[in-house]
Amino acid sequence: MTGKEFEKRVRWMGRRKKLPVRFEPHGKGSHGRLYYGNRFTTLKDRKQEIGAGLLKAMCSQLGIDPRDL
Repeated sequence: MTGKEFEKRVRWMGRRKKLPVRFEPHGKGSHGRLYYGNRFTTLKDRKQEIGAGLLKAMCSQLGIDPRDL
């Protein structure tokens, strides 16, 4: 899954659960923070693939189950 796909799926979950989701550029290049409700995670280059370990860590930071994506 790419960073863009991850963001799209988190936005979909946010709409279902009526939670605000936003992306704010932060740091160098294409890095940014993806907010899900009052939690956030750092999203790297949105064009590249996200590894399994990083995906699990990002989902944990947002408080969602990776299987729900």
